[in-house]
Amino acid sequence: MATTLISGGTVVTATGRSAADVLVDGEKIAAVLAPGSTLLGHDLAGSVDTVLDATGKYVIPGGIDAHTHMQMPFGGTEASDTFETGTRAAAWGGTTTIVDFAIQRYGERVMDGLAAWHEKAAGQCAVDYGFHQIIGDVNDDSLKAMEALPDEGVSSYKLFMAYPGVFYSDDAQIYKAMRVGAETGLMTMMHAENGPAIDAMVADLLAQGKTDPYYHGVARAWQMEEEATHRAIMLANLTGAPLYVVHVSAKQAVEQLAAARDNGQNVFGETCPQYLYLSLEDQLGAEGFEGAKWVCSTPLRSKHEHHQDHMWQSLRTNDIQMVATDHCPFCMKGQKDMGVGDFSKIPNGIGSVEHRMDLMYQGVVDGKISLERWVEITSTTPARMFGMYGTKGVIAPGADADVVIYDPNGHTSIGVEKTHHMNMDYSAWEGYEIEGHVDTVMSRGRVVVNNNEYLGSKGHGQYVRRATSQYLV
Repeated sequence: MATTLISGGTVVTATGRSAADVLVDGEKIAAVLAPGSTLLGHDLAGSVDTVLDATGKYVIPGGIDAHTHMQMPFGGTEASDTFETGTRAAAWGGTTTIVDFAIQRYGERVMDGLAAWHEKAAGQCAVDYGFHQIIGDVNDDSLKAMEALPDEGVSSYKLFMAYPGVFYSDDAQIYKAMRVGAETGLMTMMHAENGPAIDAMVADLLAQGKTDPYYHGVARAWQMEEEATHRAIMLANLTGAPLYVVHVSAKQAVEQLAAARDNGQNVFGETCPQYLYLSLEDQLGAEGFEGAKWVCSTPLRSKHEHHQDHMWQSLRTNDIQMVATDHCPFCMKGQKDMGVGDFSKIPNGIGSVEHRMDLMYQGVVDGKISLERWVEITSTTPARMFGMYGTKGVIAPGADADVVIYDPNGHTSIGVEKTHHMNMDYSAWEGYEIEGHVDTVMSRGRVVVNNNEYLGSKGHGQYVRRATSQYLV
């Protein structure tokens, strides 16, 4: 097996940083060594097949994006990134593992949905991948199937309190599913918005002639997110199920999560880059139909209500535990433009899988989070939350050699014509300038990106069979 020495860098983990060399043997990290270490009295650099010089740079575990939607059917179309294009873009951005969502719809069987997503992803991915399971039809058959998910390496499932007629589960269905979650150790992931009330608000706005993308954010008011988050927490408390609330965007929803955690409940929250940087006024309220680029759910929140500042604070205080993307890209032409004249027909989703590591590093530069917290919320916590830690999310002997060499003195300009590799005709992050750069990306010991050159290939990525969350007590 090929050996590689990453020399001269600063290894950064969730708990600290130190000057160290990293020895990779095949697909695994073999050792983390003092700089300039020897092997049996011989210069180690002269004993390996390849040396990667990381002088002046950070050496971090590969990013884990635990919330993506490749090739997801939604709103009469399908997410524009395939597993091939989406994982290639992830690799460019320093993400070496994704966890996508297999889907069971109304009238379908859970295991058939999981098999369909295996078929989509197998042989296509540039980096490693796992699955959560969406339960879109909670019934006796799907509840029984949930009990078998851990045997498939799927330790989490997702329910929706939004989208009546599509994925929506009522409180009785949520209660039944959570009981199975509590019994099996499955993590319940929740899209927490009051869907029936939102649909009524949408109808009212459209009847008033308020059809622009801006009103997507008005219809999905923060009260709808806070209420649903509280209700999910109470149902989880009743059943004893662990709960993970996805794409938290409202500060009031964070407060519900923080209160539950203070009471000792196994409740966790995720936010996304869009809720840290973007706003209802500046993006959704863009002139004409431009705001459609940023239509996603939960929606972007008002900057005047300081939701964005609260999200950064929550990351510092661990009221929110990690950052994923909810990567669900759609092109403006032929997809987002389905909603011209009716914001409710705009496919919901933003593409960010390529830019998450950079956007969160800018938070380090801006003094919003520490360097160690950057690694923690983008890699280590996702690995622990979803049963991969030890193999993923850490620079340590025995772990997969998923390693990123990040240059703090580099620069990244985000834009369709600059650093954009996702299968989209626009960038939600056009014009953003990052004071840092992903120089080298290694996936299970193979260099897939190096010095602005893509060296990976589809089919390299392997399915990750996940264990129970390592945060459960």
